[in-house]
Amino acid sequence: MAKSLLYEHIRLFFVRNFDVRQEKENEQETIESIRKGVEFRGTNLWVLIFATFVASLGLNTNSTAVIIGAMLISPLMGPIMGFGLGLGIFDFELIKRSFRNFATATVFSVITSTLYFLISPISEAQSELLARTQPTVYDVLIAFFGGLAGIVASSTKSKGNVIPGVAIATALMPPLCTAGFGLASGNLYYFFGAFYLFFINTVFISLATYLVVRLLKYPKKVFLNKQREKTVTRYVGIIVFFTIVPSLFLSYNLIRKSYFNDRVRTFVSEELTFPNTQILSKTITDTSEKREVKVVLIGETVPETMIDNARSKMPKYGLHDVHLAVQQGFGQEATDINELKSLLMKDLYKNSEEVLRAQSIQIDSLKHKLEKYYTASRITETIMPELKVLFPFVEEASCSQTYIMKTADAESDTILLVYLKCKDHAKVTANDKQKINEWLSARVKMNNIKLLIE
Repeated sequence: MAKSLLYEHIRLFFVRNFDVRQEKENEQETIESIRKGVEFRGTNLWVLIFATFVASLGLNTNSTAVIIGAMLISPLMGPIMGFGLGLGIFDFELIKRSFRNFATATVFSVITSTLYFLISPISEAQSELLARTQPTVYDVLIAFFGGLAGIVASSTKSKGNVIPGVAIATALMPPLCTAGFGLASGNLYYFFGAFYLFFINTVFISLATYLVVRLLKYPKKVFLNKQREKTVTRYVGIIVFFTIVPSLFLSYNLIRKSYFNDRVRTFVSEELTFPNTQILSKTITDTSEKREVKVVLIGETVPETMIDNARSKMPKYGLHDVHLAVQQGFGQEATDINELKSLLMKDLYKNSEEVLRAQSIQIDSLKHKLEKYYTASRITETIMPELKVLFPFVEEASCSQTYIMKTADAESDTILLVYLKCKDHAKVTANDKQKINEWLSARVKMNNIKLLIE
């Protein structure tokens, strides 16, 4: 009985706090709201073009704030969520309309960004742009959970500002602009890498939308013609299959690649770190035909026996069938000057940081010592007028903080050394000394006081 009551309390707790259906918006209103955001014509299309220009400018000038602004402006989320909703409610017309508008938006975004980068005076790829050329498993997770947040928020009455947040997190616009940069510069690696990232974001946002729509049991579209219903159901099933299966395959490949790259980084940092030698560049090749790690070293020549020893340890890092190629110095192959400049800049920055850190520690130490000096000086200035009133026989006073070393145990202790010059120190009794000591201890709030009277 007690167990069943506890179970009921736990169940009610989870239902009360986690059941999204409690604040669920009217399903038809949610569906109509998403339908309206699918269309790309007139205002929506112009807003998309302007957002593309803004994002391209942000990538070109390496401005994170401008890129975030472009993602907030962009209406790209509409057709992607519409596609997932269409799959979830078996609305084939919505699926087709979403896909058509999504294709239109994608084409116009790429064309706009390509035109911008063709006329832009800045042709160098900045860090914000390069970050959109190599998708990782984290991009999959961001897109999936962002899509879940988007559709759950859209299904509730208090929608808040979740959709703009999802647009920023999933970053749909920057990859499209990077693809445009790839076309404008003739760099297909950038184009395909960026488009691959955009495709991943799109697929996983749609997949998350589909799963939530089915979980919340949105009503499926009603067909009067049963034959038409069967046809649509079959088409939707095929689309869902070809959405989920590639997404699982993409996830697996990205996880495997991420794990492999992490193993390589660990191996290189632990086994290929030699004194007076630095790693200039590291190239990882991971294909079905070839798995290789190529490292370029500069500095003192590393003996081949040490490199062979590093090779023998590769299985320990999960790199069983990976070939290690080490090129030392400049060799016969031309070393990338940009990589060398980058390494030199890193070293300069690192050395500057170390120098600044050492200087900062030294300054703090000197400040601490100076503060002690000023503290003792302030004590003298403060207590002198009071000393003259309480002990009229005192003519001069001086205070300083110092250390006293005990020869017995070689331990040092901080004390306040107080020097007093009296009119006739012979007349200063032990009782007077004790009173002065007690008063000073109470006045400066220190117990370790050494009194010198002459």
